[in-house]
Amino acid sequence: MRTDVWQHLHDDLSPGVQPDGETFAVPFGAHAILLPIRTLADGRGVASLIVNQASFAVLDALADAVAEGLRPHAPEVIAGVPTLGLTLAEAVARRLGHRRMVPLGTSRKFWYDEELSVALRSITTPGGGKRLYADPRMLPLLEGARVAVVDDVLSSGASIAATLRLMERVGVTPVAIGAAMLQGEGWREKVGATPVVGAFATPILTQTQEGWT
Repeated sequence: MRTDVWQHLHDDLSPGVQPDGETFAVPFGAHAILLPIRTLADGRGVASLIVNQASFAVLDALADAVAEGLRPHAPEVIAGVPTLGLTLAEAVARRLGHRRMVPLGTSRKFWYDEELSVALRSITTPGGGKRLYADPRMLPLLEGARVAVVDDVLSSGASIAATLRLMERVGVTPVAIGAAMLQGEGWREKVGATPVVGAFATPILTQTQEGWT
């Protein structure tokens, strides 16, 4: 199993599925990032990104790109989506000059209000069973503010749809959504008119006799 994925900004890779048939090179600015290909339950393939396993150089570059994409929307607060979105959200908030961010959570603390939660599932956790919570103590930071939501990946759109439902429940309409990777097109119908910023985009892959395409 390769351990060198999402570790470097490459200058010598052709975009797309690589000769090893196990990795995908996605263009990123003047460079490329190497991602492993994961097989979904339905047989399709996706280029995977785990931001908290990425090198600091790659994470910094992704955070720079997302922050610059969000800057024109003038967010005053960044709301981070668990779990992997929190790493990126903190880095983006720092780059925007914010003193803190608002982390959403999947672990219910005893002071949480069940009314400030929604069911959560994603393409990588199809079984569901989790809930997404907003900490009641964070609500004053969100009220009346220009809020941008940051997640690691938008794919099927299930997790961002849940996040938007939670934002609506707490009375917030996000000014934008930021993500490191936009995977496929399934997420588009879930975000409605909310502007979306991605550092890069990858397709959903199909397995053929010749390999992934």
